[in-house]
Amino acid sequence: MPTLSVIIPCYFNEQNIPVTIRELTANETLFPPEVQFEYVFVDDGSKDNTFQELLKAKELYPDKVKVVKLAGNVGSYNAIIAGMEYATGDCSVIISADLQDPPELMVKMLSYWRQGFKLVIGSRQERDEPVLKKFLSRVFHSLMRKMAFQNLPKGGFDYVLFDRAVREEVLKLKEGNSNVMYLMAWLGYEYVNIPYSRGRRTVGTSKWTFWKKVKLFLDSVLAFSFYPIRAISVTGLVMGLIAFLYGVFVLLAKATGQVAVEGWTALMVVLLFVSSFQMIALGVIGEYVWRTLEASRKRPMYIVESVS
Repeated sequence: MPTLSVIIPCYFNEQNIPVTIRELTANETLFPPEVQFEYVFVDDGSKDNTFQELLKAKELYPDKVKVVKLAGNVGSYNAIIAGMEYATGDCSVIISADLQDPPELMVKMLSYWRQGFKLVIGSRQERDEPVLKKFLSRVFHSLMRKMAFQNLPKGGFDYVLFDRAVREEVLKLKEGNSNVMYLMAWLGYEYVNIPYSRGRRTVGTSKWTFWKKVKLFLDSVLAFSFYPIRAISVTGLVMGLIAFLYGVFVLLAKATGQVAVEGWTALMVVLLFVSSFQMIALGVIGEYVWRTLEASRKRPMYIVESVS
């Protein structure tokens, strides 16, 4: 009998947990009777009553629910890795605690897994969210498609079902400051894509702040693409060529007796432009160096405080 492990990262979700566990267990009736379920909730250092609500869910379903409490907030993707470590199913699925992603889609995802696909992606075709949020998400995934993964779905994804083999390979990598979803795609397994519409959050408020999204973007780009370094090199070559041509122009102007364009304002504009480019280039290189330093330290991605 196949066992499906449902991994749910939680952060300030005290209002969501009772609804989430009720919806997930009710969703079991849509599956064939031989499918077994395991729910791995990971409390990502929440400071509200999320952990207490999870313990209540554990009391209701002691044989199905597993609660992993992390010592501090390490981010949802690291929390997902922790959930993968404690999952024991033949396949696993990742779903958010706010249930903006439809649980009923798991039935179709599992059917593809039983056909032999080791990775099944649920891609967001539509999003019932504010216009600005949808625009930023579209820009993010468009840039990632151009710079790293040309064959990924346009709408992006963080709702996936994957085989035990995929889980084991991701856990071997132990790669921090990365994007666990893209790590699964990077492994190279053939996958199937299922478009769906993402609903609006109806309970609680999201803690997925703008700066967390910026960090995710940087982690995703720097972990899977050399594009930033290549862009710096190309820009440096172009600027060098422009400087060379301008130098030739100045020398020819002096040699022919013409007056070269000079002035303090023009000089300052050039200096400020070049200096800003140098600072940006150093910042990008510094991001790569810092991530290399973090990897060399081999610090754990998370600390597990307790497992219930």
